Amino acid sequence: MSRLWTAEAMVAAMNGRPVGNLPDGVDGISIDTRTLQKGDAFFAIKGDRFDGHDFASAAMAAGVGLMVVSEARLPALGRLNVPMIVVDDVLAALGALGAAARARSSAQVIAVTGSVGKTTSKEMLRHVLTPCGKVHAARASFNNHWGVPLTLARMPEDADFGVFEIGMNHPGEIRPLVKLVRPHIAIITTVAGAHLGNFKGLSEIAAAKAEIMEGLADGGTVLLNRDNEKFSQLRKRASELGVPQVRSFGAHKQASIRLMACEIGPEHSDTTVRLNARDLTLRVGAPGRHVVDNALAVLGAAAFAGADVDTVAAAFADFAPDKGRGARHHLAIGEGSVTLIDESYNANPASMRAALALLADAPVEAGGRRIAVLGDMLEMGRYAEKVHADLADAVIEAKADLVGLAGPEMKHLEAALGERVPVVWRETADELAAWLQETLEAGDVVVVKSSLGLGFGRIVAALCGAYPVLKPECSG
Repeated sequence: MSRLWTAEAMVAAMNGRPVGNLPDGVDGISIDTRTLQKGDAFFAIKGDRFDGHDFASAAMAAGVGLMVVSEARLPALGRLNVPMIVVDDVLAALGALGAAARARSSAQVIAVTGSVGKTTSKEMLRHVLTPCGKVHAARASFNNHWGVPLTLARMPEDADFGVFEIGMNHPGEIRPLVKLVRPHIAIITTVAGAHLGNFKGLSEIAAAKAEIMEGLADGGTVLLNRDNEKFSQLRKRASELGVPQVRSFGAHKQASIRLMACEIGPEHSDTTVRLNARDLTLRVGAPGRHVVDNALAVLGAAAFAGADVDTVAAAFADFAPDKGRGARHHLAIGEGSVTLIDESYNANPASMRAALALLADAPVEAGGRRIAVLGDMLEMGRYAEKVHADLADAVIEAKADLVGLAGPEMKHLEAALGERVPVVWRETADELAAWLQETLEAGDVVVVKSSLGLGFGRIVAALCGAYPVLKPECSG
């Protein structure tokens, strides 16, 4: 089996200077000594909080194959007996290696951005394309200025499909990343109020998402959400950029990948989709109307990438959401069980409403209650009070019987709900977890949703630790 990278190719791609006796090559690339595998190349990236050069000894202890280090830090590493490639800037060198990986690849490359659904769409693409060929995609949500080049640099030369998630929380962040990835197909899942505090409004967010079109490969295709209010703005930008192929997905009658019928169930959705004048029946193995939207985009992208449409359509049935992104856990309590919907990874106004819709659609046993456990949505800036208060109607529409809140901004939702539903507010996620353990009863359905910084994953972990897990295993 061929190596991921020969040392010679790495030196050439990064314009590096070899120091010591380099190995023939490496089969893995790491920027974290905690997950480094024996023989990997370790890139000593300097981040906001940590400098990888400070972990050189840990990399050696883990069996590093070679290290990529900066010229400026080399004197401090002089006593380490480990092969090195010395460069001016380690992160820039990783980007150069990523560019080399893209240049040598014959894979069909798909990039995904959007305010909601990026990671779910990326994982769904991985899942449905796997029966059609060798798929490369990051295991985690590696969608920023180091995650994207790292994922590129890890792409095997013989991959058939490459799937990349590209995120942003400020204008201008997508542009350099997509120019590295150079996708054949780009998806903008939707435009919504994520990171709203960093923008003047939705139009500015749409403009930032549209940057993904600037890096399309020759003859590339962009897939846009036809049902989104910013579709016209995005389509106009595609025209300005001369994007050759503009396709759309949604329930709109003019959508290229059109949702004809949809039945949302508690564990899956059954849909009929029209693509290229043909109706396809899909069972999507995760519930939620928002997940159906992701599936439409994924189906279209897979088809445009040359995958067998029937094989892809069949693969949707056993797709399951990841931890923190809609995964469901059934916990034994008393003589019955509790259904826990884990949406703890992140939150913005659109994804919060989607999570509450999942709660509304979840079946509740006799005597059971729907419980919404919600935390602050971060990076809302001057819009924070309004967007939190505006969730009140969605909570009522979700038929919530009880609401647990944490975080200072959720005080605005508590005030907006008034006496319409019983509300408990706690300062922290841990206090909310303790309250939940005192409150839960057999038959309840609980959705847990907040921005990542609130630590609501600890609530999920606490519940999974307090009660026997019937299915599947879970962790916070």
